[in-house]
Amino acid sequence: MLLLLVCTYYIMINVIGFATMGIDKAKAQKHQWRIPEATLLLCAFLGGGIGSWIGMHFFHHKTHKWKFKILVPLAIILHVGLLFYLYRYFH
Repeated sequence: MLLLLVCTYYIMINVIGFATMGIDKAKAQKHQWRIPEATLLLCAFLGGGIGSWIGMHFFHHKTHKWKFKILVPLAIILHVGLLFYLYRYFH
């Protein structure tokens, strides 16, 4: 049951990470209100790093900003490490 909840959470947060990149890119093209960079990065650090990274490259958005080039992969590494640690410790 716990595994199902964890998987569901990671799927949802990564879909949200992907979507926020797409929404922010569309708003940037229309010169509308933007999603703050801190919010985009927070989504990645809450577990949506893979979705955010895929969204960055799919939408060609924020791929040249150093913060995103470094912090989104770091968020992915942290969550993968956390998952391996939890699996090893609790399994």
